[in-house]
Amino acid sequence: MKILLFAAALGLAATPTLVFQAGSAPAEQAPPPAAPAQPAPAPPPAPAAQPAAPLPDADPAVWVVRDTDTTIYLFGTFHLLDGRPWFNDEVRTAFDASDELVLEAIIPENPASLAPLIQSYAIDRSGRKLPDRLSAGDRAALARALAPLGAPANAFDSFKPWFVSLTLTVTAAQRLGISSNNGPETILSQAARARQMRIGELEGMEWQIRLFDSMTDEQQMEQLRETLRNLDRMPRTLAPMLAAWSEGDVNQLRRIVNASGGDSPAIHRMIYTNRNANWARWIRERMARPGTVFIAVGAAHLAGTDNVQSQLRRLGFRATRVPHVETAH
Repeated sequence: MKILLFAAALGLAATPTLVFQAGSAPAEQAPPPAAPAQPAPAPPPAPAAQPAAPLPDADPAVWVVRDTDTTIYLFGTFHLLDGRPWFNDEVRTAFDASDELVLEAIIPENPASLAPLIQSYAIDRSGRKLPDRLSAGDRAALARALAPLGAPANAFDSFKPWFVSLTLTVTAAQRLGISSNNGPETILSQAARARQMRIGELEGMEWQIRLFDSMTDEQQMEQLRETLRNLDRMPRTLAPMLAAWSEGDVNQLRRIVNASGGDSPAIHRMIYTNRNANWARWIRERMARPGTVFIAVGAAHLAGTDNVQSQLRRLGFRATRVPHVETAH
């Protein structure tokens, strides 16, 4: 499911609440249950909880581009993540050596601040209702996706398909214990603010939202249909993606991305090829000034045949893989 690789870049961890506030009527409240005539018997004691198995230590991939007075690290993130440790070893060493953090988009400290921006772009002002544009099977799949959220049936009626697709993907991941709260962008931003480190962005939240909003109507609908078809398979899709990212296995991640299919050539160019080329040009310009920069972008941008590293080679710059080095945790 390729959309999972870039969904959380929009800070969508808060979108279920935003959706229900912005685009739907509140669900009718059920009356409170009558008080029992006599105290209910105490429930039997719950069995002792088994301790959760520790999450594996992750060693995601990092690259570096250098000249005589400039160093730029390239770190591939997994936007939605569980609590596995990753901010250590060469990742932490590179970050600590840097004086500037650059993200695809700066993550706001209060995600609710995105509500006006999301409403501006995500609501369909044409008057069309989403269910009227879906097949009976897709409407049923949407209802199944909404049920675990406790959302009213009309929660997404007034929203554009691109936003519904992203929101369903992120909320499904959250139910698996994976969210942007643990994502590298959030952790890195907190660490940078704690040391008063400069934070920059390659694009920005509004730019990214406008990118999705620029998809044609048919592209948006096809993306939503793919999301509805694949939501039930997310646990099986996520496991190998997370394993490849955690092991820094770029070739395996590339194979998973390619095998996931779903994206038309036009969408792939829009989401990956064109942006990777833009970022490579940004790096070329930044190399003209001294300093050390830590750039964090989605891992898929560093894994495909048209990745950022290949775009840099076309511009005359060589990105080399930073070797894995265990450090004291």
